[in-house]
Amino acid sequence: MMFTLTEVASLNDIQPTYRILKPWWDVFMDYLGLVMLMLAIFAMTMQITKDQVACLPYLEDSESSPQSSPHAPSMPQGMSPATTAPLVTPVSMETKDLPDSAVHEIHNTHVESSKYTTQPQPTGKKTNLDFQQYVFINQICYHDALPWYSKYFPYLTLIHTIILMVSSNFWFKYPKTSSKIEHFVSILGRCFESPWTTKALSETACEDSEENKQRLTNAASGPKQVSLEEREDSGVPSPSTPMLGVKVSADKITEVPSTMTILDKKDGEQAKALFEKVRKFRAHVEDSDFIYKLYVAQTIVKTAKFILILSYTSTFLVKINFKHECKPDIQHLTGYSRFYCTHNMAFMLNKLLISYMALILIYGMTCLYSLFWVFRRPLKEYSFEKVREESSFSDIPDVKNDFAFLLHMVDQYDQLYSKRFGVFLSEVSENKLREISLNHEWTFEKLRQLVTRNAQDQQELHLFMLSGLPNAVFDLTDLEVLKLELIPDARFTAKVSQMTSLLELHLCHCPAKVEQTGFAFLRDHLRCLHVKFTDVAEIPAWVYLLRSLRELNLVGNLNSENNKMIGLESMRDLRHLKTLCLKSNLTKMPTNITELSPHLIKLFIHNDGTKLLVLNSLKKMTSLIELELHNCELERIPHAIFSLTNLQELDLKSNNIRTIEEIISFQHLKRLACLKLWHNKITNIPSSIGQVKSVEALHLNHNKLESLPPALFTLPKLRHLDLGHNSITVLPPDIGLLHNLQYFAINMNKLEVLPKQLFRCTKLKVLCLAHNALTILPETMGQLVQLSQLELRGNCLDRLPAALGNCRLLRKSGLVVEDHLFDTLPLEVKESISRETNVSFTSGL
Repeated sequence: MMFTLTEVASLNDIQPTYRILKPWWDVFMDYLGLVMLMLAIFAMTMQITKDQVACLPYLEDSESSPQSSPHAPSMPQGMSPATTAPLVTPVSMETKDLPDSAVHEIHNTHVESSKYTTQPQPTGKKTNLDFQQYVFINQICYHDALPWYSKYFPYLTLIHTIILMVSSNFWFKYPKTSSKIEHFVSILGRCFESPWTTKALSETACEDSEENKQRLTNAASGPKQVSLEEREDSGVPSPSTPMLGVKVSADKITEVPSTMTILDKKDGEQAKALFEKVRKFRAHVEDSDFIYKLYVAQTIVKTAKFILILSYTSTFLVKINFKHECKPDIQHLTGYSRFYCTHNMAFMLNKLLISYMALILIYGMTCLYSLFWVFRRPLKEYSFEKVREESSFSDIPDVKNDFAFLLHMVDQYDQLYSKRFGVFLSEVSENKLREISLNHEWTFEKLRQLVTRNAQDQQELHLFMLSGLPNAVFDLTDLEVLKLELIPDARFTAKVSQMTSLLELHLCHCPAKVEQTGFAFLRDHLRCLHVKFTDVAEIPAWVYLLRSLRELNLVGNLNSENNKMIGLESMRDLRHLKTLCLKSNLTKMPTNITELSPHLIKLFIHNDGTKLLVLNSLKKMTSLIELELHNCELERIPHAIFSLTNLQELDLKSNNIRTIEEIISFQHLKRLACLKLWHNKITNIPSSIGQVKSVEALHLNHNKLESLPPALFTLPKLRHLDLGHNSITVLPPDIGLLHNLQYFAINMNKLEVLPKQLFRCTKLKVLCLAHNALTILPETMGQLVQLSQLELRGNCLDRLPAALGNCRLLRKSGLVVEDHLFDTLPLEVKESISRETNVSFTSGL
C-alpha cells in the first residue's frame, strides 16, 4: 500500500487541547469515522490481495462449439490436439465384455456417485480450454461482468470517510476560525489553571460554608467589626455600606479567610495579564458569528453527505452477488460466447457494505441530532446567570455571537470550564485581584516615606497612576492632604474614618467611590476638595453631598451642553461652602449656582478662552467678597458685578477689555479694596477712577497704557499700584499724593525721568523701575527709609546715588541691579547694603 492506517487517521487528528470544543456527538462521529476508515482499509486490503472471478463456458455453448462436434471443419488456432479429444466416460476397460445393460447400469451408477463426490459442472462436459485461456477469460469477465460498485466499493468508502473526517474538523483548520479558536483554548486553559481562579472560587465556597459562617459568628471581638474588616479585604462592600455613585453589584457579603489574603506576586501579574487578554479577546470575537456559521455549515455538509451516501449505496447492495453471467466478445478466441462466473469476494463485500451502511446510518442520526441541538436554542447568546447566583461575582456579563457559541461548546465538555472562565469576565473579580496585589506592594512603611510637607506646612501624600487606593493609606492618621491622580478604581472604605486629620482631598481624573460609612466621615470632616476631570461623568456623585465642605474646585469640561449633567442643582446640600472655583469652558453662568448665594463668598471662573456671555445670575450672589473672571473673553466690565455690594476683590485678568468707562459704577461698591484689570488691552484710564475711593490695590499691568490721569493719584487708600508692562513715558508729579503707597511697579515701560515727588511716598517698601530708559536717580531716593526691595536692572544708569545708604532696610538680596552699578556705591554704603539681617520683610501686599 502507498500509506498506512496511521497516516490516514492523521486526517482526523486535532490538537489535544481542542477536545474541550468537541461535544459528545463530534467525538462519537470521530470514532465512527475511524471505524469506517478501518473498514475501508480492510476491504481494500482484501480486494487487492484476493479479489477475482472464476468463469466457465455455458453448456449450450459447449454442445455447439467446434471443439465438441465430430463434424467440425477445423480446430481453432492455438488449440492443442489434447483439448479436442472426445469426452470419454470414466468406465473401466474391464466392462467391455459385459452385456450392454450391465454397462449402462454401471455408467449410471458412476454418474450418480459423481454428483456427490465432485463439483457439478455446467454441462458435465470438458471445455477444451487451457489454463492461459481461463486466466484471460477471468480478466475479461472481471472488467465486463462484475458491477463497478463491487470493484470500487472500498475506494468509495475511503473517499467518503476522508470527506466526513475533513468536514468534522474543518473549523479547527480554517485560518479565520482556527486562530480565534486557538487563542480561546489557550486563554481558557490558563484561566482554568490560574491560582487566582482557584482563590476566587474558594472564597465563594467559603461564603456558602456553614462552618465558616459559624466561625465568623463566634468571633471573639466584635462580630460586626470583624465582618467589616474582612469585607474590606475582599474588596466587596457590605449591603449595609453601599458604594455611593455606583450600583452595588455584589448581593452577598464576601468573607475572606485570612489564609486566602496572600497571592504570589508572579501569579498576580499573570492573572492581571489574563484579565486584559480576556477583555481584548472578547472585543475581537464578540462582534461576529463566523465560527458559528462555519460549524453549522460543516454539520449541514455532513448531513447532506450522509443522505447522499445512504441513498445511492442502498441501490447497489443487491448488485453485490456471488454469481454473474459474462458475455464477452471473444468467441473467435475461445469458441464460447457466454460464461458462468463466480465472485469470490462477494460474500465479504456484502457483509462489509451492510456494516458500512449501518455505520453511516448511525453517523447520520448523530448529525441530525447535532443540527437539532444547533437550531433548538440560541447559541449566539450565553448567560452566566447560574454562575452569578452561585458566586459573589454578580457582575459577570452575558456574551454573544462567537464568544457565546464557544462557551456553549465548552459546556458540552465540562461546565466547570465556563464557570472558572467567568471569573475573568467580572470587574469585581479584577478589582479584588488589583486590591490584593496593590496592598501587597504598597505597605504602610512605603507610603510613610512618600509623605512630604507642602507650602502650608501640611503633611501631604501624592499617589499617581495606581490600580486602586492601598488600604495602608487609611493608617496614615496624621495625613492632612491626600492627592490621588489617575487612579480609576479608587475606593474609600470605612477605614477612612481613621484619618482624623484629613482636611483636603485632590481627585485628578479619579472617579473615586466611597462606602456609606466612609462617606459619613468625609461628609463631616472634609474641608477642601479639588476635582479634575475630562467628562462630567467622572465627578463622583457624593461630592455634592459633603455638607461640611468649605472649598470646591472643579476643573474640566463644563460647557453649556453639559451644564444639565453637572449636578450643580445638588449643591444646595453644600451648606457651608465658601469658595467655588470652576476652571472650564463655560459659555454662561450655571443658573443653579445661585442656590449657593446665601453662603458663597468666593467665586472663581477660569475659562479656557471661551467667551462667557450670560452673567445675569451673578446679581443674586450678593454675599460674594471675592470674584475672579479669568480668560473669559470679556470686552467690557460686566454690569452684573455692580450689584455685588459686599465685593472686596475683583479680578478680570486675561480678558479682552479695551475700555473701562464703567469704572465709575464701582463707587457704589463701598467695600471694594482690590481691583485687578491686568493682562487686558486697556489704552486709557478714565478720570472717573478717582471716584473709587475704597480701592487699596490696583493692578493695571500688562495693558497698553501710554499716559496716566491725575485722578489716579487721588485715591487716598491706595497702597499697591502696579503699572508694569505698558508704554508709559511720563510719570505725573501727582504720584507724590499717594502717601499710603507701599508697593509701586512701573517696570517694562518707557520712563526717562523720575519725578522728585515720587520720593515723598515715604511708606514705599517695594519700588520696581526695571527695564525703562532712566539715566539718573535723584539723591532724594534716600528718603525712602522703609524701602526693602528696589529693581533697577535694564536702565541706562551710569551710577547709583549714595543716598541709598539711608535706606536702612535695603539689602543686597532686595537690590536688583547690574554688578558694575553696585560697585559705583561708596564702600560704606555697599557694606551697609551687604550686611545680613535676621529680619524678614514683605515684598508686597
